[in-house]
Amino acid sequence: MSSHTSEQTDRIEASDPADTGIPESLALTEPRDGVPLVIDTQAGLERAAAALAAGTGPAGVDAERASGFRYGQRAFLVQIRREGAGTWLIDPEPFDDLRIIDEALDGVEWILHAASQDLPCLSELGMWPDRLFDTELAARLAGLPRVGLAAVIESQLGFSLAKEHSAADWSKRPLPEPWLRYAALDVEVLTELRDKLAALLEQDGKLGIAEEEFEHIRRTPPAEPRVDPWRRTSGLHQLRDRRQLAAVRQMWLEREDLAQRRDVAPGRLIPDSAIVAAAKAMPTTVPQLLATKGFHGRAAQKEAPRWIRCLSEAGKLTDLPPLHVSSNAPPPPRVWAEKDPEAAARLQTARPRVTQRAEKLGMPVENLLTPDYLRRLAWRPPAEISLESVAAALADLGARPWQIEQVAAIITVAFLDPDPLPAKGGQGNQDAAAD
Repeated sequence: MSSHTSEQTDRIEASDPADTGIPESLALTEPRDGVPLVIDTQAGLERAAAALAAGTGPAGVDAERASGFRYGQRAFLVQIRREGAGTWLIDPEPFDDLRIIDEALDGVEWILHAASQDLPCLSELGMWPDRLFDTELAARLAGLPRVGLAAVIESQLGFSLAKEHSAADWSKRPLPEPWLRYAALDVEVLTELRDKLAALLEQDGKLGIAEEEFEHIRRTPPAEPRVDPWRRTSGLHQLRDRRQLAAVRQMWLEREDLAQRRDVAPGRLIPDSAIVAAAKAMPTTVPQLLATKGFHGRAAQKEAPRWIRCLSEAGKLTDLPPLHVSSNAPPPPRVWAEKDPEAAARLQTARPRVTQRAEKLGMPVENLLTPDYLRRLAWRPPAEISLESVAAALADLGARPWQIEQVAAIITVAFLDPDPLPAKGGQGNQDAAAD
């Protein structure tokens, strides 16, 4: 790679092809400018902003969270690299926000890998790109078989990049020097990677598609809070009693409040499985609770009276949550043949044809069209099926113009002349595989 000359040989070591799977790959072990100091003062933040504003070209951006350790998904380290400015590692914790950095990057294209993962926590800091290039999504659209950052860097640039600290507790202070090296390397070659992927996409006539997708991500606001988030408790499907659901709700809300106050991931107090176990057993005393099979966790014994209080409150409620909530989502495809054979035939005909188009374009089918969009459209198609009505329905669901251009005609023809359903048994096996 042209930007890495002999001056950087001390940070690159030849690696064993058996370790990387790619012959003659080189291990990226040291940032070209050394490991930066962490910025945690206002003066340092101002220096970073001035340097980044004076830099040229796009900026590689990344963020490290402490998922599984701390409450929420906030960033505990922000990494930015820009030509002429070098790499900056910023600790967001001492600051109210990082708007000064956002202003320094006004009009600059940001390069992120899997941008939808990092943009929400960057948004909380007052940072949002004016332009975006997502290297993970670019790799998907280019049809690369592996799209993790290390895999894409290795396949496109010939460097192997260790990812041993990706699940670390980034709220730890001070951050160990090996972690900082890892963090700096995550943005070390993003610009080179962006250029290589852009060239690949342009060569295949897909750069315009990619840019449309990047803009869609950039314009999509952070998701609204879920309604009844407690219903996503793992294992909730095991419960068939409304009072047990009420117990889960009470314990989940109490755990959430305690986790937020202690700034710890809720699952580190008691796991979902412990909540479900307690709701199944509905013990009335602390000894009974602690004897409940499956009830465990850091706060199981210490906070046992708290959990018993939740179960007691659930036992007294008269307004119990319903077992199921209404949804406009279609049922699982495996039951369509019985519930609505015509819908089943539409889906059975359209789905493989959309898959074939994705294969022809050299991209995963889910990037060509969100599978849920096709299911919803097949279950409840427009009253009058035409190219125009199908295109409008896809747009209403959230499909982008390029996607509609690629699949609307395919879906229209499939819906107008669906293939007959196979004999009973074959359909069930096909739908089970699709589910």
